[in-house]
Amino acid sequence: MAQRPAPDAPRRGGALSRRARVAAAAQLACLLEIDALKPGNVRRGSDLPGLTYGDLALAATAIGPVFHRFAGARVGRLIFEAVRATRRLVTTNANLGIVLLLAPLAKAALPPHGGSPRARLKRVLRHLSLDDARLAYRAIRMARPGGLGRVPEQDLSRPPTATLLDCMRLAARHDALAREYATGYALTFGLALPALRRAVRRRLPLPLAIGQTYLAILAHEPDALLVRRHGAAAAARVSLAARRILKAGGLGTVRGRTMARHLDRRLKARRPPQNPGTAADLTTAALYVWLLSGPAAGRRRLRRR
Repeated sequence: MAQRPAPDAPRRGGALSRRARVAAAAQLACLLEIDALKPGNVRRGSDLPGLTYGDLALAATAIGPVFHRFAGARVGRLIFEAVRATRRLVTTNANLGIVLLLAPLAKAALPPHGGSPRARLKRVLRHLSLDDARLAYRAIRMARPGGLGRVPEQDLSRPPTATLLDCMRLAARHDALAREYATGYALTFGLALPALRRAVRRRLPLPLAIGQTYLAILAHEPDALLVRRHGAAAAARVSLAARRILKAGGLGTVRGRTMARHLDRRLKARRPPQNPGTAADLTTAALYVWLLSGPAAGRRRLRRR
């Protein structure tokens, strides 16, 4: 008589196997992102005050088991549990923006399937509830991000009274991550993911392809975190610097890499340092979608030269 698999054992081709891939891709996207050349951001051997490479690596480790267990639950529950697991290991806000972006993508990657990845994502966003908003608000308060300020409607200091999607729509004018919810991840799918695919087709090593994607996001619009913490003029100057790097050939050229490293040193030398964290979060979201695009493709693309 054949022995039945344990309840949590992955089945070949089944939902649990897919859930394991969804969780592994979340961890891997975070780990790959912190090894890339992204001016102003933490990477191996280059920390920021209050945020280190070790913090981000621990945060990536924390969310993997949570995504495996809760990816099929409510999006708000996944956000809350991922932030709570991270706070057990890291005392600073290491991955709130990443978790907010990856949670709906993880839910959309699980059965039932039907339609393109973005079409499935839009269905997930449409079904976000008041409970999702309550849990997400609790997670954001737990992470304690800086510089959010106050808004007249659905402020984080009070319990929400609208769905998570409606709350994000209210915040979309001044918050790039909220704008992704409101637009069905327009920047992730419309700009960042195509930029990553182009860089991979050019046969850039993956860390440079990820950095090239980050620069494309920075060049497209001023970073929301920089705007909040350093002002619109400072953020605009960083975007201009990113455009100049891309015009010089980007990270696929010696000149572009030299310019990127110079910008990295300049941003980190500021007091306080200028860290375009929103662009890094959006880069991770695009990388996550790319990793989930297919196991065979993922294995080919992850080979480093």
